[in-house]
Amino acid sequence: MVVYLIGAGPGDADLITLKAAKALNKADVVLYDYLANEEILAHAPETAEKIYVGKKAGEHYKTQDQINELIIKQAKAHENVVRLKGGDPFVFGRGGEEILALMEHDIKFEVIPGVTSAIGAPTSLGLPVTHRAVATSVTIVTGHEDPTKAESQVHWDYTADTLIILMGIGNIEENTAEIMKYRDKDTPVCVIESGTLPDENVIFGTLENISQKDIKTPAILIIGEVVKLYKDIYNY
Repeated sequence: MVVYLIGAGPGDADLITLKAAKALNKADVVLYDYLANEEILAHAPETAEKIYVGKKAGEHYKTQDQINELIIKQAKAHENVVRLKGGDPFVFGRGGEEILALMEHDIKFEVIPGVTSAIGAPTSLGLPVTHRAVATSVTIVTGHEDPTKAESQVHWDYTADTLIILMGIGNIEENTAEIMKYRDKDTPVCVIESGTLPDENVIFGTLENISQKDIKTPAILIIGEVVKLYKDIYNY
């Protein structure tokens, strides 16, 4: 028995990797999170059992402990189990927690990386998150930290030229207020809604006003001079 922990990519079904598609093709069962594009499930055989264990902003169909238990149960009953997660399983995907659970039960696993939306969404637009002239560093940070932590690890004083925030729309006003303690209020910002999908939408603003925009999830925030560069390149 083996569990394949797979990243489904940023949304566009064509952006899943060949290795991920091959693993899905031989799956006996697929346990999948909320996916921006469920066409990805078509890579699995029609006979494969597909189990939704939904995890999206504000909606958790199962707790992480319940998901871990279900993965273990399915792994003991089947030869090939796929755990399918949006983006990359190790970029705020809690993949690390799941492999620790598998290791505790001596269950073989393989991790297949996916394109994280933090890079895939802006790149698909032609927005470079680094650029030799304006940005030589990038930080990816969660905008929704685990509320059960005794102390926050997110302090918003990051010095990278480009700051990318995932899962931050629900806390966008609070987060940008904290960031403005360390960055100019006029720092350019863009939000990419539904990145790589047909209904993709880009919203521009600054740290001071982006929280006042009408933003729909799923979306990511990109902060820094690369946003101005992108606007200049494409004459926005």
